[in-house]
Amino acid sequence: MSLEQALGELQELTALLRRECPWDADQTARTIVPHTVEEAYEVADAAMADDDAKLVDELGDLLYQTFFLSLLLAERGAGDLETVARAVHDKLVRRHPHVFGDADIPGSAEAVKHRWEELKTEQEGREGIFHDLPEPLPALIYARKVQRRAASTGFALPDADARLAGLHDELDELRAELRRSGQPPPETEPDPKTMKALGDVLFGVVAVASALNIDSELALRGASRRFMERVEEGLA
Repeated sequence: MSLEQALGELQELTALLRRECPWDADQTARTIVPHTVEEAYEVADAAMADDDAKLVDELGDLLYQTFFLSLLLAERGAGDLETVARAVHDKLVRRHPHVFGDADIPGSAEAVKHRWEELKTEQEGREGIFHDLPEPLPALIYARKVQRRAASTGFALPDADARLAGLHDELDELRAELRRSGQPPPETEPDPKTMKALGDVLFGVVAVASALNIDSELALRGASRRFMERVEEGLA
């Protein structure tokens, strides 16, 4: 089976399920997107686990989400799967002038990433450094994107050692706030200053992770899994 045939059959199946399955027929973009986000995390989990069979399976689920959301666009007359594919194709060509044009960008991933942000501002009319940051993003990913946007504009971020030293400073401030406010009783509102200090610690952790090329979201998920394993072993 060719790629074109496989994708065509999936598109036909998506349309069939939309017509014939009561659950699929009831879905809207707002109801389906939580599943899309879940599938994206499952793809990430499979990739991080180096589980190729699971990655193939999860990529299929995520691909179906793309087909389904594109079908919803078609129903509203706002586009279709071809529109989506052509749009991302053209965008990638625009954002890689060093590949498809005569732009001279130093041969490093960091230089390409910096130019990527510049092109988004120049070609797509985006304003400000932090344009189009999706508010629903998980907080760790949101913080990473904020820090990357700042770095792409030339904002100087220190190296890993300096970021770690800054994190120690933030932890000291958190300890000071805890000494001042004490630990609150369960199910009560936290102290606002302590909450702010803890937020600064978490932001600092993301900064250290970024300097080490570590995705803090995936690292925390890995730690959570290891914790669950230790708890289950202790209860066994």
